[in-house]
Amino acid sequence: MPIFVTRREALAGFGATLAIAGLPNFLTSRALASPQTGVPAPEFTAMDSQGKPHKLSDYRGKTIVLEWTNHECPYTVKHYVTGNMQALQRSATDAGSIWLTVISSRPGSQGHVEGIEADKLTDDRQAKPTAVILDPKGDLGRLYGAATTPHMYVINGNGVLVYMGGIDDQPSSSQASVKRARNYVREALDAVAAGRPVALASTRPYGCSVKY
Repeated sequence: MPIFVTRREALAGFGATLAIAGLPNFLTSRALASPQTGVPAPEFTAMDSQGKPHKLSDYRGKTIVLEWTNHECPYTVKHYVTGNMQALQRSATDAGSIWLTVISSRPGSQGHVEGIEADKLTDDRQAKPTAVILDPKGDLGRLYGAATTPHMYVINGNGVLVYMGGIDDQPSSSQASVKRARNYVREALDAVAAGRPVALASTRPYGCSVKY
């Protein structure tokens, strides 16, 4: 699946733009994996902001959402300032789903936080994830091929990856774009809840590059 980061990132001072079908040069030594929809999602165990481990297989029977985030990225900011991400989190967790927000920014890079700051961000933004996963070495991000913030994944109760890609069809940092967006994650969650196949199982992610 293509990796897509728009020019707005560079214009906003967030580093060089990536618009390539392969892998970024700086990741060739520790390449991103290429997970596939329709097959079991890669197993993992990762620690959250409060030091609690989360193992994917422990959540068998529940729908799981993975959200890659960077609180300084303007694309992430768009979804939190408008309340779009929080509403999606709340809807999912109220329905019994597990929502894991993942921070894969390396220490010293944009978006990196320690546990206390991560929890404060959650409180300040009134976010509603099940937990915030800290992935400073980027192991989980690379395992799932997370390329942008946000980059979204939905795993069904059987442990099968049923959706990966962008949160919606509006690759813009404009807050106004949220109102006209087709939300792919919501569609995927609705399909899983109804026992239907996800219509669009893979879409192009957009946003700032994950700061591995």
